[in-house]
Amino acid sequence: METEVVVIGSGPGGYTAAFRAADLGKKVTLIEYYPTLGGVCLNVGCIPSKALLHAAKIMCEADEAKDMGITLGKPKVDLKKLREWVEKQTINKLTGGLSALAKKRKVTVVQGHAEFLSSKALQITKTDGSTEELKFVDAIIAVGSRPIKLPFLPDDPRIMDSTGALQIADLPEDLLIIGGGIIGMEMGTVYDALGSKVTVVELLDNILGNVDKDLAAPLYKRMQKRFKSFMLSTKVTKVEAKKDGLYVTFEGKEAPASPVRFDKILSCVGRTPNSKEVKAEKAGVNVDERGFIAVDKQQRTNVANIYAIGDVVGNPMLAHKAIPEGKIAAEVIAGKQHYFEPLCIPNVAYTDPEVAWTGLTENEAKAKGIEYEKGTFPWIASGRSLALGRDEGVTKILVDPKTNRVLGAGIVGANAGDLIAEVGLAIEMGCDIEDIALTIHPHPTLSETVAQAAEIIDGTITDLYMPKK
Repeated sequence: METEVVVIGSGPGGYTAAFRAADLGKKVTLIEYYPTLGGVCLNVGCIPSKALLHAAKIMCEADEAKDMGITLGKPKVDLKKLREWVEKQTINKLTGGLSALAKKRKVTVVQGHAEFLSSKALQITKTDGSTEELKFVDAIIAVGSRPIKLPFLPDDPRIMDSTGALQIADLPEDLLIIGGGIIGMEMGTVYDALGSKVTVVELLDNILGNVDKDLAAPLYKRMQKRFKSFMLSTKVTKVEAKKDGLYVTFEGKEAPASPVRFDKILSCVGRTPNSKEVKAEKAGVNVDERGFIAVDKQQRTNVANIYAIGDVVGNPMLAHKAIPEGKIAAEVIAGKQHYFEPLCIPNVAYTDPEVAWTGLTENEAKAKGIEYEKGTFPWIASGRSLALGRDEGVTKILVDPKTNRVLGAGIVGANAGDLIAEVGLAIEMGCDIEDIALTIHPHPTLSETVAQAAEIIDGTITDLYMPKK
């Protein structure tokens, strides 16, 4: 087999790279280990988790409707039907669509495991054990990442990673989640809504990693009421698997004095790149001790004809970072002088409420000694938020006090993940705060809160009383 461009991995970054290269006239081969295209994101990650989070939100809203005088009764969950719905409505439609797009673009799709033989050839091992050699001109490594496994956890089916948790084989009565980051909080939201008693243990003194505490606080406050408990500044030191459950020993600020029994454990303490799975070093590609591959702004590795994108090139490990990286790699291979130079990359926790942030955070500004001014608009003053019965939200914008240019923003509340894009555009375009404040936003909407946060900095806010500067 021979091809001009080979892309290893068909996640959002991989299939984007393959399709863009094909659109630019290249003969492309796309290699995927699993039976369907889409990688972790479409099959066992972003998309199915969001479908489950939507189901969880419906159940929570049904329960909370009683505050409006609407009694809907306790939801009954058919796990088998829920799993089928997630697969049919999201995974099958998207992965099937990708296969059709690959066919229309005449992209050759090969199922198998790829390993480099040299900087010009790969060996592909098929599912039946047979092997085939593929010669290429250019290669794009887009093999993604996998969950980190804690070394002290026993090999027990009751201990899940994020992939296993999405399958919802059954509902544990008591579930321990190790890691209070985005994945831990999202899956905790799902299992709580389905009826499990959720306990979260987190090594840091805050959930969602290093996000600003004022953004994490509304989510933490809400989940304190729903989850069984949180143990912050605490870690797991030992797990003993017994017939009647998993007995966990803790250490730290909020650690119980004796081991605690759980029915299941979800471990989600981060992800590690899959670069070593393809033996990139055989092609001369430099892979560091953590498994990351260094690239330049055109996604080139140290080997001129080999590119890398997505999780394997470093944090943030996000599909929406991999997608533009994939386009850049394909375009550079096709001869275009394009570069990956974003000013900001948004992060979103699709919890309830959602938490989103982009650009400079307050934590980063303080750590780096960067001067900033901020405008924080509380959603308790938002008519749309009050109409939804969810007034815990906050919209915060940071600006450069000398130029008034937008530096960053954070939003917590309903649909925060959709709202954050406006500030991302403002940062990329070099807007000053007045540009947002003078842009007419529809009323009543949650998007107004972005303009109102801007008005606080601009000194023109009327929905709140702010003393004159």
